[in-house]
Amino acid sequence: MREPGLLSPARRLLLCGLLLPALPAFATDTVKILTEEYPPYNYTDNGVITGLGTEVVQAVLREINVEGQFQSMPWARAYETAQRADSVLIYSMNRSKERENLFKWVGQITPTDFYLFSLKSRNIRINELSEARNLQIGTVNQDVGEQFLVQQGFVVGRNLQSSNRYELNYEKLKRGRIDLWIMNELGAYYMARQAGDDPAATLQKNLRVAELSGGGNYMAFGLKTPDALVERFRKGLEAIKKNGTYDALQRKWL
Repeated sequence: MREPGLLSPARRLLLCGLLLPALPAFATDTVKILTEEYPPYNYTDNGVITGLGTEVVQAVLREINVEGQFQSMPWARAYETAQRADSVLIYSMNRSKERENLFKWVGQITPTDFYLFSLKSRNIRINELSEARNLQIGTVNQDVGEQFLVQQGFVVGRNLQSSNRYELNYEKLKRGRIDLWIMNELGAYYMARQAGDDPAATLQKNLRVAELSGGGNYMAFGLKTPDALVERFRKGLEAIKKNGTYDALQRKWL
């Protein structure tokens, strides 16, 4: 017979289960991570996603002991998926005014400097954005450059030619199908070199887009993501910036 006041083993297990704190949603230490083909920040090489932004994210994952399931897809799809999903990370994303309240931002992973580029051989010269309204500008669907220009009154299908891949815009520029290309400096120069061109001889920086420059590319989660998971990634990013890993990766790629 059980002594008075003692619980059976089954009831003790049940009580312990009720008293233990609930495990966080990320207890499995695996996070889905979305990106796009945006060299040299993130791109697929021989079936493996690599690039400066990718290596920074991977360094954060190692720091916080989390496994990442990386997937590359067209930017518009990645953007919508991460925005609406729970605990899905997206990178490399410019932190613009239009996007500020749509995501929980982890932190900056790469620098950026945006320009409206033209071909030097075309002799196109603009000094302010309004002068580009009668020209054709290459953009990427739902990219920050396209979003910015739309906010300034430009229209997709009229003076904006929207593509799904960044390298298509460089080809359009070379073939004369567009007059200008809105792109970050590092990415534009990388794509020119990949095409066998000297960017200094081929590309003309017509206008620096100050509103998109200086802030850098970020990693972020959608608003449904628990704050604890976002903070875990923030601390990991801060750690690799303090221990020198972040700076070493910037020097490797820039």
